[in-house]
Amino acid sequence: MEGKTIVYHHESNILKSNPLKDPYKRDIIVYLPPGYTSSYSRGYVTVYALVGFGGKGKMLLNEDPFGETIEQRMNRLISIDKKCGPMIIVMIDCFNKLGGSQYLNSPAIGMYESYIIDEIVPFIDQNFNCSFRAVLGHSSGGYGSIVMGMRHPEIFLGFASHSGDSAFEYCYLPDFPKALNVFKEAGGPVKWFNNFWKKSNLHQQNDIVALNILAMAAHYSPNPSSKESMGIDLPFDLETGEILYDVWNRWLSWDPTRLVKKYSGNLKQLKLIYLDCGTKDEFNLQWGTRILHSKLENMGILHFYEEFDDGHRHLSYRYDISLPKIYHALNS
Repeated sequence: MEGKTIVYHHESNILKSNPLKDPYKRDIIVYLPPGYTSSYSRGYVTVYALVGFGGKGKMLLNEDPFGETIEQRMNRLISIDKKCGPMIIVMIDCFNKLGGSQYLNSPAIGMYESYIIDEIVPFIDQNFNCSFRAVLGHSSGGYGSIVMGMRHPEIFLGFASHSGDSAFEYCYLPDFPKALNVFKEAGGPVKWFNNFWKKSNLHQQNDIVALNILAMAAHYSPNPSSKESMGIDLPFDLETGEILYDVWNRWLSWDPTRLVKKYSGNLKQLKLIYLDCGTKDEFNLQWGTRILHSKLENMGILHFYEEFDDGHRHLSYRYDISLPKIYHALNS
């Protein structure tokens, strides 16, 4: 038996006033498992899937001759491998002109955390037979999963983070000089950004690095009064490259390895905390995952932690581990 995928064209009230004038009408994609019925008395575990930087939820359905779509994977896990029971998967679009989302509220980008919590979750609950919820993601989506799980245990009873952003000094600092060079050559971040979307090739590595740093600043150090710099504060001096620690410390306050202590009480309420990362991660995220694992362990918070021999990209095969764990943990 196979499940089916439904696409909803949803109009968001929360995103209508986003400062980048990104679309407020967005697709919500829902995978329904084989045999789905609104009369199922237990309801269905519902997983909210968050994609990484540069992605939209619909990308989880992209055909890959070397892999599976999320729909194909769920059909196999449920009907063939029988590793987990029927689950609903919700795929979300939080893309913006800065290239992606950390799934936080920001006056520089928009209220994407509220968009998920206050609009999408109620919409899904009203239209489908849901029981317990979890949130899952990779990279920036992994970060979003951690933070959503930490901050909203009343909504999500578990989270799974695959190579989620953490230990910011390791994953972001190495890219600061690269972004500085791009901004310097363009005459500043605003001039660079205004020209970026006019380029015929939007996949050049140096541009992606620069865009990522702007996006992170928009999430971690927004400043609405700073109109000359896109409503954000950058964590370095654009002329000398000196780290501006008052701004950098604002970034660090959003680092999961720092947040874990603040939200320890919430984390203890969760039925599943799943963390994994490749030992060859190109963004050094194995170190942040190790630190997070160590802190959870020292606080006596139960969690699953695993490292594996791989890098940062093309890791959807790891969902074969996390999705069944979500199902069994939330159904226990």
